[in-house]
Amino acid sequence: MRNLVDDFLVYLRHERGQSVQTQKTYAALLLNFVAWAERQGLADWREVKLAHLMAFLEDERARGLKSQPKGSVRRLSSESLYLQIAALRAFYNFAEAEKHLPRNAAENLSMPRRWKRLPKSLSRAEIDSLLEPEKPATPSSLCDQAVLELAYASGLRLAELRALRLENLHLDAGFVTVIGKGNKERVVPLGRKAIAALKHYEEAGRPKLVTPKSTAQLFLTRRGGPFAATTLWLRIKGRARRAGIGRNITPHMLRHSFATHLLENGADLRVIQELLGHSSISTTEVYTHVTVPRLREIHRRFHPRHDRSAEKNSP
Repeated sequence: MRNLVDDFLVYLRHERGQSVQTQKTYAALLLNFVAWAERQGLADWREVKLAHLMAFLEDERARGLKSQPKGSVRRLSSESLYLQIAALRAFYNFAEAEKHLPRNAAENLSMPRRWKRLPKSLSRAEIDSLLEPEKPATPSSLCDQAVLELAYASGLRLAELRALRLENLHLDAGFVTVIGKGNKERVVPLGRKAIAALKHYEEAGRPKLVTPKSTAQLFLTRRGGPFAATTLWLRIKGRARRAGIGRNITPHMLRHSFATHLLENGADLRVIQELLGHSSISTTEVYTHVTVPRLREIHRRFHPRHDRSAEKNSP
């Protein structure tokens, strides 16, 4: 059973171009089922029926969370179950299409309702504090500054920031080329401040971080190597803490801030979709919910038929 999961992961990597993180997620979810199946005495995917999949999901729904103390009533979220079902369905679609299995046992698995979580973004004041250059400047602080300015100016994902190479920069023309999910390339324009921060880092910061073993990765650690995901984010969180931002900063917050602030200032949703690298407009539409209060305020202030005097006289 594990060998067929390995074949599926190779397919994701080489034919679908999925990211390493996506591959790890699918591997963990599918091997979770395989471990359950082995405990039930199932040794082959051909033995697995819809009833087995349903029993597995019921066990998943009922089990406690590993991170919670013994006796906790907290259970697996519908979001986690959604991902587990999505992984099984994707695996079975592959196995049936490649003739590894004669039938798709997961085709009738229904997906639970998936609640859309509204993305959290930083306020304008928080962005201003975060992007204030640290003094005195060091090669590492110039690197941090370039990362932050670029992240807010372009909405790049954390993985895209880490993977960016020198040849992706076209600063004189004012844009970067990015290889996103599914190995899709997109062009993202940059603003004046992001270009200035990147040039300053290239000229005064990066040369002092380079070692004989350094690669062409744009952003380098103090040891001259490329950033691991955790390392880069800890650097950003440290910068936010020093800037006086008390709330927890998540990896996507700068990306969400980029999209939210663009929409609040009148950018077209299709343009934001292209800049973010979303394959579907439905993914981008979540930002319309975030900006409803802002849009309502604009309507209140500027629409000629809105009676503002009534508001002043209301209790």
